[in-house]
Amino acid sequence: MVSAVLFDIDGTLVDSVDLHAEAWREAMLRYGKDVPAEKLRWDIGKGADQLLPSYFSEEELSRIEEELTRQRSDLYMEKYFPQVRPFPAVKALFARLKADGKRIVLASSANEKELKALLDLTGVKEFVEGTTSSDDAEKSKPHPDIFEAALDKLGGVDLREVVVIGDTAHDAEAAGKLGLRTIGVRTGGWSDERLLEAGCAVIYDGPEDLLANYEAWTLSVEERISQPT
Repeated sequence: MVSAVLFDIDGTLVDSVDLHAEAWREAMLRYGKDVPAEKLRWDIGKGADQLLPSYFSEEELSRIEEELTRQRSDLYMEKYFPQVRPFPAVKALFARLKADGKRIVLASSANEKELKALLDLTGVKEFVEGTTSSDDAEKSKPHPDIFEAALDKLGGVDLREVVVIGDTAHDAEAAGKLGLRTIGVRTGGWSDERLLEAGCAVIYDGPEDLLANYEAWTLSVEERISQPT
C-alpha cells in the first residue's frame, strides 16, 4: 500500500513544459545559441546544471552559466509563468490523498521563487508535508538528489510504500536510482514507450486520471524496483 507520494510539479501538476522550453530558448538566444523549443522541451525536468552542458562548452559555462540561469528564471516568471495553468483535478487529488492519510512531498528542482508561485497557483500547500527546490540538490534530475531530499522531508519511511509521480523519463531514472517506484503521467508529452523504458511501472493520463483510478495505484502491491547494490 502506498503511504507517501513524491510529486514532480512542472509537466505533472501544471501545464508548463512548452513555456519553460520557450523561456530557455529566448534566454539562450541572448548568448548566441538558437536551439529550437521543440528540442529543449525534452530537457525540461532537468535543472540548468544538466541542461546547459548539452548546448554550451565548459569554457562558455564558466563565464555565463550563473547569469544565463538568472535571466532565464526572470524571463520565465515575468513573461511565461502568467500563462501556466494547473491540470484538472490537482487540488482534488491532493485532498483525497491527504484525507486518506497519505503523506505528500513536492519534489521539484525549481528555484524558491518559482516554487512559491507554483504552490500559490495549484492551491495544494495545505496538503503538502514538505517541498524541495534547487537549493536542496547538488545535481538535478536524472540524478537522484531531489528525491533523496524529498525522502529526508518524510523522515523514516519504508521505501516500498513510496511512489514517485512524474511526467518525464528523467523522473523515472532518478527515482529508480533510489529503488523508488514511479508512476508516469502523459501530461508532459512523453511517449508511453519511453516512460516505460525509463522505469515507470504504470502510466496514467494525468492528475484527473489518477483521481479516477485512485484505488488502483494507491492500494496496489506491485513489485518494487530493486534497491541498487
